[in-house]
Amino acid sequence: MKRALVIILVLALAVSLLAGCGQNASQSSGQNSEKASEQNSGQGKPQGETKAGKMRIALIVKSTGNPFMEKMADGFKTAVEEGGNEAILKAPDQPTAEAQIQMIEELIAQKVNAIAVSANDPDALQPALQKAMKDGIKVLSLDSAVNAESRMVHIQQADPERIGRIQIQAAYEMIGGEGQIAVLSATSQATNQNTWIQWMKEELKDPKYAKMELVKVAYGDDLRDKSVSETEGLLKSYPNLKAIIAPTTVGIAAAGKVLTDKGLKGKVYLTGLGLPSEMAEYIESGVCPWMYLWNPIDLGYLAGCAANALVKGDITGKAGEKFTAGKLGEREVIQVGDGTEIMLGDPFKFDKSNIEEWKNVY
Repeated sequence: MKRALVIILVLALAVSLLAGCGQNASQSSGQNSEKASEQNSGQGKPQGETKAGKMRIALIVKSTGNPFMEKMADGFKTAVEEGGNEAILKAPDQPTAEAQIQMIEELIAQKVNAIAVSANDPDALQPALQKAMKDGIKVLSLDSAVNAESRMVHIQQADPERIGRIQIQAAYEMIGGEGQIAVLSATSQATNQNTWIQWMKEELKDPKYAKMELVKVAYGDDLRDKSVSETEGLLKSYPNLKAIIAPTTVGIAAAGKVLTDKGLKGKVYLTGLGLPSEMAEYIESGVCPWMYLWNPIDLGYLAGCAANALVKGDITGKAGEKFTAGKLGEREVIQVGDGTEIMLGDPFKFDKSNIEEWKNVY
């Protein structure tokens, strides 16, 4: 009996030891596999791909609290997710290049697959974005471009020449072709704003504008309070001012409020680029007879589709390439200057005849 008990205990101990060895071998094999996976990352599944097989595509907008940027981010997220990928949305507290650079560095460390950025400065982001591309990350810009060396392609909301010229034409019609005008821009480094303003100045060279004078370009930095202060400063410095052109959604809404509060309807006219939801009251009151914009949701959506196409390898950003941008249909990459772009469409005019229809859309 005693001998049988000893045999049973010996057998139990042997089974236990064997099981432990098997478990240790399994753990060791798993650890070795994980190490091999880490060492070979990028050789198997693409960099940044999640366990579910989704690519991680990031968007950095100019700043928080900007309604245009928020709508653009909504469209971007929709497109990225329609493509089966994961969207990462970033917004700095202040519209500075330094804040965006920090976010780019963080995204590089996270090994995302693509970064799209609406730049606060065309050149300052170059070292960080070139580092991202060197690490295999696809880089594109939208709304406000970085220089051609800093991205693979830019998503352009509309022809910059048309945007600039049409705003001068609007001011001309509003003030009867005579008087002082001013521009209330975003930041002094915003590439899109500066390009539009250059085309405004080109338009003003036409002899038909001989009786119009551009007295100042002010910068509200896409901050509501500063845009209000800059508008008030323009009115104080130029008591004979006839029109303000604000090619920024934050600036035009701020200017609309100042002109309304001061009872200047019909004395100082307002036009530019604005969100229908924010500008409806000023268009309906006549403070801003009409303005222009494109759909920021579609702009973000097109950028999201382009990012999907870049990470899939459907396009590389070279002129002549075509891809399907979801609900927006086929789009082509075109050469513009030293870089390439994908165009959304022409600016759209909002006035009393259609603002009721659009103010609940965006």
